[in-house]
Amino acid sequence: MSTFDALSDKIGQRRVTCGVVGLGYVGLPLAVEMGNAGLRVIGFEKSQRVVDLVNGGGSHIKDVAAKDVAALRASGKLEATVDMSRLAECDVISICVPTPLGKTKDPDMSFVVTATESVADSLRPGQLVVLESTTYPGTTREVLLPTFEKRELQVGEDFFLCFSPERVDPGNPRWHTKNTPKVLGGITERCTKLGEQVYELFIDEVVPVSSPEAAELTKLLENTFRMINIGLVNEMAVICDKLGVSVWEVIDAAATKPFGFMKFSPGPGLGGHCIPLDPHYLAWKMRTLHYKTRMIELAGEINTEMPAFWVGKVADALNDVGKPMRGSRILVLGVAYKKDIDDLRESPALDILDLLSKKGAEALYHDPYVPEIVDDGHTPDGAVGRSVPLNDDTLRGADAVMIVTDHSAIDYERVKRLAAIVIDSRNALSRAVARRPEPAGAAH
Repeated sequence: MSTFDALSDKIGQRRVTCGVVGLGYVGLPLAVEMGNAGLRVIGFEKSQRVVDLVNGGGSHIKDVAAKDVAALRASGKLEATVDMSRLAECDVISICVPTPLGKTKDPDMSFVVTATESVADSLRPGQLVVLESTTYPGTTREVLLPTFEKRELQVGEDFFLCFSPERVDPGNPRWHTKNTPKVLGGITERCTKLGEQVYELFIDEVVPVSSPEAAELTKLLENTFRMINIGLVNEMAVICDKLGVSVWEVIDAAATKPFGFMKFSPGPGLGGHCIPLDPHYLAWKMRTLHYKTRMIELAGEINTEMPAFWVGKVADALNDVGKPMRGSRILVLGVAYKKDIDDLRESPALDILDLLSKKGAEALYHDPYVPEIVDDGHTPDGAVGRSVPLNDDTLRGADAVMIVTDHSAIDYERVKRLAAIVIDSRNALSRAVARRPEPAGAAH
């Protein structure tokens, strides 16, 4: 029996052991879905703290319930380890490590390279490796494949290699790992078939494409589409501000068109693990081919300027009542990159807090999901601090309140009633008023 047939048969009988390298926002949900499908899963992590937490039946990811991890631990379907040599035990290996950008917005491939080398050290015949980390087109073929072929194993015959981009949307109650369609492309047709076969065990729909490059570009197109449209609507917010028109009214009116328009909302900038980063992977790759991705560059410039635009709105509002920015107390509501989650990655709130501090303001924040902002080496100095209680004294004591992330748990009618000045980058006040009549004499 060929290596392909043997692995296919093992997958069909659900006798494969799966390895997940990286137990973060992507890896842990994936590992849980694998375990729920009856597969044995080993999670690989460099953090002993995370390993101990998972092995103790806990979860550090908001979208993964601790009880689900505990159930898999009790059944023996899930374990975590820092011992990368145990990758040799795995028949299927999914690499789910971070792919951040450097200061010059070039891809930082160090996590992928380290994970690839660890997999290569234990690579044996009969293993399927799937890279899930978002990256530039060509990574699977140009970085992973040559490293694995040094083991004198032939791809598509001895081992199998695919790319399948993660599509995690933290905090989304409707779409999660299992029911979000999974795009997958292999180096060879056999690689794709095995990848499709194994992922179908725990993903509702698998979408095969012709190559890893097609799969890599699929993810970049998805998030470049969003980045550019957010850049467009953010520019429209600036235009509307200069014309004295409500951008929210314009967007809602445009959204009544039943065709040819997709609603995007402006905000304080871009945040999260994908949209602010992924298009720059494509831009970097195209620069190596002497092509300038003009729309990506322009949208990135517009989105990057939005924190300064909204800080300027705070300064204008204070000036209207005869107060300088310097010495004023500014309360920022919400610092996570989007509502109802605890994720700070690339959050524009960090830049806003830093800008306010640099302009001499006393910048405070409240976020029910983020009790503390710590310096991780990339956090702006002015953003470090602890969440303050959102009580009446805090609201009344602020010279201005700025809504940056519109968490559902915050009572925006109360904010509007008690705060002297409110700068609302999310249209949260209007939506709160739409739910209930505004109290008489509400200040804003």
